[in-house]
Amino acid sequence: MNIATIGLDLAKSVFLAHGVDEVGKTVLVKKLHRKQMLPFFSKLPPCLIGVEACATAHHWARTLIAMGHDVRIMPPSYVKGYVKRGKSDALDAEAICEAVQRPTMRFVPVKTVEQQSILMAHRTRSLLVRQRTMSANALRAHLAEYGQVANPGIANLVKLADKAFADEALPTYAHRALEILIRRIAELSEEIGALDQELKNWHAGNEASRRLAAIPGVGVITATAIAATVTDPGQFRSGRQFAAWIGLTPQQQSTGGKSRLGGISKQGDRYLRRLLVVGATAVMRHAKRNPTPMTDWVNGLLEKKPFRLVSVALANKLARIAWVVLARGETYRPYGLNA
Repeated sequence: MNIATIGLDLAKSVFLAHGVDEVGKTVLVKKLHRKQMLPFFSKLPPCLIGVEACATAHHWARTLIAMGHDVRIMPPSYVKGYVKRGKSDALDAEAICEAVQRPTMRFVPVKTVEQQSILMAHRTRSLLVRQRTMSANALRAHLAEYGQVANPGIANLVKLADKAFADEALPTYAHRALEILIRRIAELSEEIGALDQELKNWHAGNEASRRLAAIPGVGVITATAIAATVTDPGQFRSGRQFAAWIGLTPQQQSTGGKSRLGGISKQGDRYLRRLLVVGATAVMRHAKRNPTPMTDWVNGLLEKKPFRLVSVALANKLARIAWVVLARGETYRPYGLNA
């Protein structure tokens, strides 16, 4: 059996492999259980293997590469166009096998174990921040029912809650609920702080992350996220392509020689997009107090465009600057032309 290319449909327990030879003839359609994966691929001669970017894709890519295979990861949206009528694991594997052979296909770089561990810390931190916000909102709403309102901020809310907790006029059940919410917010804050320290430690030892953190609006969190996600900036031809990959460029609806630009695509890595937009918003809030060429550009846009539109435009600019810093190995120059 001469197998040149395999399309592998990943799953939790049952996998489907579709293989073709050099001329594209189907020579393999095999269902594999998890325990059969390693013995099967270890016996195959090196070949091209295509998989979709999904859960466990990077793990299997690293494992199969160690066996000598050439593994390519593709975005599922790019593979979808090759799926024939119907939906099944066999059809998905066949579409993956077809897509991976296309010369214009775009691939996702295989992440290392270290990259995934840093990104896992980021995702866990993001989850804990959401949980803390939910708990804080619940506590704020409950206190408002008793006529007690706190100023914005977790610290002010906890102070008010401690004061309310000492109020013996509140019913016993309310005291118990307040105690649970206050303790939960404190626990989440402590866990978030521990993850922040881990990210700072990694940031201190990563040269690319340190250079990225010098960009306005890009702090330690955003810098470590970009450095861990984009280890090979050469996969993007330009800063605009990097910004488009994050989903910060306007969608184009063009026909008949007429070009129309719409809203941003919101495709790609939504976590990086959110971090960059938040960082851009922070820069805009201090734009008038700290004049620089960037803030002058921001203030000029604010005179004729809405605040949120300008924040996305600035996030687009920050993404392009970040690509230049990574691709050229340079440091950020506030008064120079990085992009």
